[in-house]
Amino acid sequence: MSLFQKHQTALTKAIVALQNRQFYCHHPEHHNAYPKEKAKEGYEAFEGKLNKPFEELLQTGGTEWIGNEESPFWQKSLGITYPQTSIEVLIDNAQTAFKSWRKVSIEERAGILMESIDHISQRYFEIAYSTQHTAGQSFGMSFQASGPHATDRAVEAIAMAYQELTRFPRQTEWVKPIGRTTVSLQKSFLPIPKGIGLAIGCSTFPVWNSVSGIYANLMAGNVAILKPHPTGILPIAIYIAELQKVLQENDFSPNTVQLAVDSPSNLITKELAEHPAVKLIDFTGSSEFGNYIESLQSQGKEVFTEKAGVNSVIIDSAPNLRQVMRNLAFSLSLYSGQMCTAPQNIFIPETGVKEGEELIPYERVVDLLQNEVAAHVLNPRMKVTLGTIQNPMTLQRARMAKNLGGKVVLRPPKVKYEQFPEARIQSPTIIEVNADQISVFEKELFGPIILVIKTKNTQESIDLAQSLASKQGAISCAAYTTDKNIAAQITEAMNAAFTPVSLNLTGFIFVNQAAAFSDFHVSGGNPAGNASFADPNFVNRRFVWIGNRVME
Repeated sequence: MSLFQKHQTALTKAIVALQNRQFYCHHPEHHNAYPKEKAKEGYEAFEGKLNKPFEELLQTGGTEWIGNEESPFWQKSLGITYPQTSIEVLIDNAQTAFKSWRKVSIEERAGILMESIDHISQRYFEIAYSTQHTAGQSFGMSFQASGPHATDRAVEAIAMAYQELTRFPRQTEWVKPIGRTTVSLQKSFLPIPKGIGLAIGCSTFPVWNSVSGIYANLMAGNVAILKPHPTGILPIAIYIAELQKVLQENDFSPNTVQLAVDSPSNLITKELAEHPAVKLIDFTGSSEFGNYIESLQSQGKEVFTEKAGVNSVIIDSAPNLRQVMRNLAFSLSLYSGQMCTAPQNIFIPETGVKEGEELIPYERVVDLLQNEVAAHVLNPRMKVTLGTIQNPMTLQRARMAKNLGGKVVLRPPKVKYEQFPEARIQSPTIIEVNADQISVFEKELFGPIILVIKTKNTQESIDLAQSLASKQGAISCAAYTTDKNIAAQITEAMNAAFTPVSLNLTGFIFVNQAAAFSDFHVSGGNPAGNASFADPNFVNRRFVWIGNRVME
């Protein structure tokens, strides 16, 4: 049985889920669904890598060992080093591997890539601890984001690419009547890959944000180089190692996918991105660097970006405001606001918010919000949602939030992890500003910073949220209203700014979440990014259809 036959049923399920946009999960998403001994084995595997070289990579050409990762929970170095390979060797390796990989059938590529997902799933717990101690997410979030949810995005990319790569027949006989006779041509249609793809990883989501581009490239017949953030290497290094093992086991060069590590003092990202042989670039990170990456399109490179956005919450009315604020408290606290989908600006009309038939004054609405946020982060069971602060600069920004200009509604409650007394942790600050203080809330304030904007009415809330999404970009928008006409107005306004709307979320569904196979992550239509995980355009730009004709 070929690998394609082995995984064909799972691939078909993924394609059906893509087409129907229904819930689908390739592997169980909660760690409790896995054998209990896996957690212990995973931690021992992670612990066994500390203060040692990471020797699992099968790529060739490494000359020295480097590493700069630090655990935000321990605030000390992991001591792990990785083989550093020069840019020219990485490119030479990739070009050689491309000569073979581009000729592999679509079915065989799909089988190999799906097989790698199964291999990776055996290491979910190890990957989770690796993510926890590089990105600073809680263990539960680390398990989901870098484990099942990440591989869901990888399978989604495989499925979307397979669907697009098989859209047209490989061969057909073309017959055209011409008068009393006919002319016949044998036509073949080939999807031709573009070459070397570079994926630039981020520190906060070192796996989830990288795998879509990597797997889309490989499925399309391109080869891949992953340049991780220097502080977030280990989780994605495990993915790359497993990919390389599966490639080698099936007689393909492990250099088909490579890890390109660097250090904060000697970054190689720009040099790699600008290399003429690199044809595709996937990037997640700041708008400033993302704009630079997008400028490389003028050099003929295909670029896929996810940058910063200013995400809004519009509160107009609700049946139960406490349920609304409780839901928002979780969203605002999750990973201390270090998610690209995290809400930042909460627009509340000064005239108050209707709860059923009662009008709740503005001050009481704000008070309810700050009470629910404080209660959430101080709850021993819930404070774990905060995780830690990945970057010390983010912590500094959060601590200086009181100086932004506005009224401090909630000073960050003091919290700590008993298990990790040295953890770099910070709970949210809530600051109230007026609608005319746009200079305060018009940009992303990455981290645990929440802004409440007092507006004249819901119409001004909508106008401001739409304007910010159009000018600065937005990836998510939450809205609460019991009025169908206002709901339609909010949806139309935000959709016009290419921003999706989540209406009236309460309970256990949160605006931060983006489900593979169903939700398009980033629309690609506003300044928050030019690509989407994973619409057809995300894979179609990675290859070119060529039609050949033969007269026999």
